[in-house]
Amino acid sequence: MLKPIKLIPDNLNIGFMRWSKVAIIASTIAILVSIAGAFVLGLNFGIDFKGGTLIEIRTKGPADIAALRKTIGKLGLGSYELQEFGDPRDILIRFETQPGGEEAQQKAIRKVKEALGPEVEYRRVEIVGPKVSGELTKDGIIAVLTALVGVMIYIWFRFEWQFALGAVASLTHDVLLTIGLFAFTRLEFNLSIIAAILTIVGYSLNDTVVVYDRIRENMRRYKKKKLPELIDLSINQMLSRTILTSLSTLVALLALYFFGGEVIRGFTFTMIWGVLVGTYSSIFIAAPILIWLGARLPTEEEAAAAKEKAASRP
Repeated sequence: MLKPIKLIPDNLNIGFMRWSKVAIIASTIAILVSIAGAFVLGLNFGIDFKGGTLIEIRTKGPADIAALRKTIGKLGLGSYELQEFGDPRDILIRFETQPGGEEAQQKAIRKVKEALGPEVEYRRVEIVGPKVSGELTKDGIIAVLTALVGVMIYIWFRFEWQFALGAVASLTHDVLLTIGLFAFTRLEFNLSIIAAILTIVGYSLNDTVVVYDRIRENMRRYKKKKLPELIDLSINQMLSRTILTSLSTLVALLALYFFGGEVIRGFTFTMIWGVLVGTYSSIFIAAPILIWLGARLPTEEEAAAAKEKAASRP
């Protein structure tokens, strides 16, 4: 009978909390640098946020995305996107607002039509103004903030307030570092990146809750341990699961990044970064914050009452 492969040996005893101060300081610096980068450099907003022109076309046969992208790229229209949707013949072409007002937009549309030729059917042409793009920016910020507040409420009810603040601090860390990454790399920031950030929040929350669950379980089991030792024990017990989950997710994301095409590359790149920082923050941000916020092990009476309450649940 084959033995299961173990990436992490049993009875591992890594002192994560010994490095927590260094990790918190490094993360704080990274967060401040990310915020400064977002304000000073700004984000390279895509067409969704800057406004631009959308042209929907239908080709006679299945569209050759690579050839179309090459053709549009030669026109000098700045940032542009091509996306296949529904029928393989249907393509959405988006390009940023051209300087020069309405006349410049119409000129750009004519350039696209001349480049693609008469064999292409033009089904829709729309110009997205700055008002619509401004509303999208506002809605994106509201979506992320709502997710963070919802997480805090959920954790507060499931655990205690220290756990809720620790989870929100961890997720805020992940979101701000992701924004900083886009500020410094100048990668395009569009609606798919907002979707990726919300997905990162969900992924990181899942990892944090798993660690928190084990910490709470061990709090009831080991009443005489010091909290840093107990947190180290809990993280070591969950480390194998955390690493295997992260590695399997990364394998799928890397495949999508290299072979999934240009349309989802920004999304998958953000998710790869999010898996890495989310795994890190669950261990080095969410866990040590419990110590700093004064979380304590329950007394024997409190533990007995919690056990009785859990047993009485249907």
